[in-house]
Amino acid sequence: MNAISEAGITEWQSAIGRAENIQQILELESLRRYALAIGADPDVERVLPPLAHWAFFLPASTDGDIGEDGHPRRGGFLPAIPLPRRMFAAASIAFKAPLELGAPASLTSSVAQVTHKSGRSGDLIFVEVDRLLEQAGVVRVSERQSYVYRGEGGPVPMPEAAANEPEGERWHPAEVNLFRFSAATFNGHRIHYDRAYATGVEGYPSLVIHGPLTAAKLAGLAMRTGPIKSFSFRAQAPLFLGQSIFLQTGEADEVCAVRCDGTTGMTAKVTR
Repeated sequence: MNAISEAGITEWQSAIGRAENIQQILELESLRRYALAIGADPDVERVLPPLAHWAFFLPASTDGDIGEDGHPRRGGFLPAIPLPRRMFAAASIAFKAPLELGAPASLTSSVAQVTHKSGRSGDLIFVEVDRLLEQAGVVRVSERQSYVYRGEGGPVPMPEAAANEPEGERWHPAEVNLFRFSAATFNGHRIHYDRAYATGVEGYPSLVIHGPLTAAKLAGLAMRTGPIKSFSFRAQAPLFLGQSIFLQTGEADEVCAVRCDGTTGMTAKVTR
């Protein structure tokens, strides 16, 4: 059954402008666990890990508010789009001022845009969310996150390794790395830790590497040559457990994650 209608799109777009505000202390141990989960230096008092703000303001749904896929149930802050697959597809982040650890902070999120597109895989709904992290009246991080909703689609084959291995720094995450990142970010999406669900329900050939984990690895690669003022990334193809990923540095401060078959899984760009 087609879940997309003009009335439905209009209803979802009525969420544009909806906002929520969360306040919390940016405490050290949450950030330290996040740093360990992405393979960064746990001495967070000395140096912040890549995309450190993702350690805070985590989703906090009750058991009764969690859907079958492990995400919070549809509705609430985000529009109740019924398409079954939901992914964090892209983000554009600007680092305005340093985070002050151990101090109060607030995060204001607002729905900025809801758009419908038809692609080769069927209907897609994109939801853009703006986020402002502030401390002491100063914006420390501004971010626009992009979520995509789509239909179920067919089974996804496991990529076959290319005859010539891609260039770049080899990254081969293990199952425990995915579990630790899910735990550190309170991400319940089952495709990252429940193999039977990932393969039997969502049609993937293996567990799926988190997009934010890949983004954090790419941000860390870019930060080796100096601080960055902004970081933007876009997921282009899924990355799977059991296969090597190759982290590459390109021209004009671009970095990317390439699968073993040579397909680019994620691209990112920084400014300095």
